[in-house]
Amino acid sequence: MRPLVAGNWKMNGLRSGEAELRAVIAGAVTGCDLMVCPPATLLVSFAAIAKGSSVVIGAQDCHGERDGAHTGDISAEMIADAGAGAVIVGHSERRADHQESDADVKAKASAAARAGLIAILCIGETKEERQAGATIARIGRQLDGSLPDRLDDARLVIAYEPVWAIGTGLTPTTKDVAEVHAFIRERLVALDPKAGASMRILYGGSVKPANAKELMAVMNVNGALVGGASLKAADFLGIAAAYS
Repeated sequence: MRPLVAGNWKMNGLRSGEAELRAVIAGAVTGCDLMVCPPATLLVSFAAIAKGSSVVIGAQDCHGERDGAHTGDISAEMIADAGAGAVIVGHSERRADHQESDADVKAKASAAARAGLIAILCIGETKEERQAGATIARIGRQLDGSLPDRLDDARLVIAYEPVWAIGTGLTPTTKDVAEVHAFIRERLVALDPKAGASMRILYGGSVKPANAKELMAVMNVNGALVGGASLKAADFLGIAAAYS
């Protein structure tokens, strides 16, 4: 399967960030797919800039409904209408800051499929769960509760992000990453042998140019979901260079 390196800009970026996107487009590597997920204020302009290029623009969240009285929310259909091709759902910061449940995430992943978007569905354990030896149990519960009823390997991507590694500079060992990704793969295959075997599973959590090659070489790691390092084109492309 073709690897994917996706950048989550989180609540960062103004119109001046268009220069970074243009640099990403100009320096795009051929060994993997690239995706940039800016804040919603930049979706339309970024989609226009990236049109015709190999870089996909994605949103960072969506509502589960098509429309309605949901002030401040954006539907998957609105994201597609803005020209984007993907959306992140279930990021740990959304789960924690907005108390999103697995059922909420499932509804959003299903909405993304309904709108023809790629959904990057995030799962991951906290530091306390890791220390208690509950990582696999936590990942299993999140998969069971968050996955849409129908698995589509072309429109669904799983991203494993240990919560304790996001933005901290800490990363699990490659052995730890391999264990979790193997479990995710096994669970996906059990649900749908064909789609589960070919679905991309990304690793996220303090991915940098310095550790990307080692992490991307781990079995069942099919790319990366990058946070802070995606804000600068040079760093983001340095991570993607693991596939060059």
